[in-house]
Amino acid sequence: MNDLIQNIEKLHTTELGTKRIKNNLSLEIENVVLWCKTKILDSHAVIEKRGKNWYITIEPYEITVNASAYTIITAHKSK
Repeated sequence: MNDLIQNIEKLHTTELGTKRIKNNLSLEIENVVLWCKTKILDSHAVIEKRGKNWYITIEPYEITVNASAYTIITAHKSK
């Protein structure tokens, strides 16, 4: 189990991050953090640490999380 999963309860984002994620993914939900946690914990999610960030790929999405602060930076549809 990786650090991100072990510390999933620390996952959070900023007000700006919430707006960015909702806009990027065309989401009509209130709790963006809960939505991201659900995607990250999905058994099909591929979690990879590169540099200072975690990159979580769960088709058709990619979520970027800061590895030290557990802040969701952004999310977008995979290319």
